Amino acid sequence: MAERYCLWPPNPDCGMVSKMTDSAIKPSVNKWIVALTVMVPTFIEVMDISVVNVSLPHIQGSLNAGLDEVTWVLTSYLVANAIIIPITGWLSSVFGRKRYLLFSISVFTVSSLLCGAAPSLEVLIVARIFQGLGGGGLQPLSQAILFETFPVAEHGLAMAVFGMGVVMAPILGPVVGGFITDTWSWRWVFYINLPVGILAISLVMFFVYDPPYIRRKTFHIDTWGLFLLTIGIGCLQIVLDKGEREDWFNSRFIIYLTVIAAVSLFLFIMVELRAEHPVVNLRVFRDRSFLAGNLTIFTGFGCMFGSFVLLPLYAQKLMNYTALWAGLLLAPGGMMSFMIMPVAGILLKKGVRPRNLLAPGLATMAYAIWLMSGFNLKAGFLAIAWPRLVQGLGLGLFFVPLTTATFMNIPKEETGNASAIFNLLRNLGGSFGVALSATILAQRAQLHQTFLVEKITPYQPAFQISYQRLLQWLQMHHAELASPTTTMALIYREVIRQANMLAFNDTFWLLACFTAGLIPLTLLFRKATVATSPPHEVH
Repeated sequence: MAERYCLWPPNPDCGMVSKMTDSAIKPSVNKWIVALTVMVPTFIEVMDISVVNVSLPHIQGSLNAGLDEVTWVLTSYLVANAIIIPITGWLSSVFGRKRYLLFSISVFTVSSLLCGAAPSLEVLIVARIFQGLGGGGLQPLSQAILFETFPVAEHGLAMAVFGMGVVMAPILGPVVGGFITDTWSWRWVFYINLPVGILAISLVMFFVYDPPYIRRKTFHIDTWGLFLLTIGIGCLQIVLDKGEREDWFNSRFIIYLTVIAAVSLFLFIMVELRAEHPVVNLRVFRDRSFLAGNLTIFTGFGCMFGSFVLLPLYAQKLMNYTALWAGLLLAPGGMMSFMIMPVAGILLKKGVRPRNLLAPGLATMAYAIWLMSGFNLKAGFLAIAWPRLVQGLGLGLFFVPLTTATFMNIPKEETGNASAIFNLLRNLGGSFGVALSATILAQRAQLHQTFLVEKITPYQPAFQISYQRLLQWLQMHHAELASPTTTMALIYREVIRQANMLAFNDTFWLLACFTAGLIPLTLLFRKATVATSPPHEVH
């Protein structure tokens, strides 16, 4: 029987043949079972990005590695992840989505086992590369499968499920990683992936099936596109991860990698726009909503991840919080997002336009980060956690409507490719946001320290009073430390704390401005203009 598959059937017969073909090929599976199936491996993969962070000091001591060497445990994973994400759609079309999903989970699980058993840093880094290659495809694959599984009217609910996994995982990662490392050892951070991987493989084998148009794709290799993408994205990710540590463009290593990344990605764009069978179809950016959505996710996630990194740093460096309590500061916002995302999905299902939720979401996130710019050295736990709670509310109204609006007019045949691009830019946006925040923080701290030191001279009455009070306090409570040298050292330490506090305020303020600047982009999102064919599982 000849197959006909129509994205937008111009007549009832075409749509009927499409439905009959689909049902003949794929059995019906409950959509929520499919959602659970794809979100289990995606959640653990996303969490694995951040869960290792808190284990680095333990890995460093266990494997006798230097600080610069051990950071490659993170960098290698991020680079491999970034390389594989944009070609996920192409790999799915070549090998079949279900087969590639099973392969990805298997590679991720086996390499996790190798990471935990690694006898040396070199073996661990190689295993992390394979773990990143296996895990990189899980996010776009899960998103594409959810879009196909849920009816168009329920795409908001589908993205609520996806968002709860993708957003909650990096928040829980440091807390889970710290608990596992302290309770057992850093190796169990990787071993814990083994039972989850086995469960995910079993679920995929029973409940995930390929749509017909995936199976009919022919095998084409865009050699130059694949090569240029690998080099460009790989070098770019290393620059973002190592730039601050290497002092950016004062390092020849960073300069060389930046030039290579820029040239490779420029040539990649030229090649892909002219290729008959591109490894990444960039023509999808012709859709205005998709273009606006990718700009918004790149910048919005950059600001969000920047604030996620700054908040624990502020709590630990300036407020003397432990790693666990610093991680718990993120928990209220995570719980709020977890509760709001399903609400956003239900509102979208009832007919609310995505941009009518997205604009308030962005405004709420900007307001929350602006509140963070008012932190001081006397803030209590609740005063710090409150802006995170507000940010969680905004995030719940940001991710779900944004993803729904971005893919609203994308044909089903392009969902895998578009999802890969979207997830790549989301991840790169997070990397850019973290790198930018760290750089601004360091530069503003130096600037404020310079200005504050200029004001502290022995000729200022305020300095003389403070100096004498501190010296008298030391003489009364710590006579062995009471000396001019110790007193000046304590004053200088306080100057550094104040300079860092002002730098945190400045960085949060800039992130709030960037987030608020995204609100006008919501006007670019269009209504649905393409009648998309029914999903393959509708129960």
